[in-house]
Amino acid sequence: MCGRFLLTADPRALADYFTLPDFPAQMPRYNIAPGQNVPVVVEADGARLLRTMRWGLVPSWAKDAAVGFRSINARSETAADKPVFRAAFRRRHCLVPASGFYEWRASGKKKQPMLFRPREGLFAFAGLWETWQDGAVKLETCAVLTTAANGLVRPLHDRMPAVLDPKDFAAWLVPSGEKERDLQLLRPYPADAMTAAEANPWVNDARHEGPQCIEPPEREPSLFDGGGAYEPEA
Repeated sequence: MCGRFLLTADPRALADYFTLPDFPAQMPRYNIAPGQNVPVVVEADGARLLRTMRWGLVPSWAKDAAVGFRSINARSETAADKPVFRAAFRRRHCLVPASGFYEWRASGKKKQPMLFRPREGLFAFAGLWETWQDGAVKLETCAVLTTAANGLVRPLHDRMPAVLDPKDFAAWLVPSGEKERDLQLLRPYPADAMTAAEANPWVNDARHEGPQCIEPPEREPSLFDGGGAYEPEA
């Protein structure tokens, strides 16, 4: 799954990576959590735009926006058929920019956060989005699609965000209406294109923000230590 991520990219790098027309006024964020507003890339009238949406998809027919807290992730294998995600999978795709994401492993009675980052560039999580309205209240919300974990993430969790290659951005942002074609884009990201390192337990509290979230914890080296990054077996 994907329950927490970060976006610390320079605005120019973000604009270049996603081919945005303008540099977004994006402040670094180290602990993005469900229910918070997140930047997402959508396509409208042939142009890519950076929009702000709440993380946790609320379908248009929902009676209560609280359903979004149960819909932060959508399994890529079933999203096209699940009532909550079905309409968005057919018509409303987006990209969720990220500089990395967190997973946790048990360390005694505590949970040690691990930070997974791309070796180059950014992550572009495949996402779905919806508009929900109740009277004067209007929300745009999104969900992150997940896929089977690669060899680097698997020791911690059997799922990971579906990360798209830049060459597939255009195909994903304009839904084909063909379920199988769109599903082919949602593959596990190559393990050798990522790194993993221990993050600071400070990040465990969703209320905490700032660079301290990714600072190495003060403890003995672990299996995942290796010059700051774990290298998967060949």
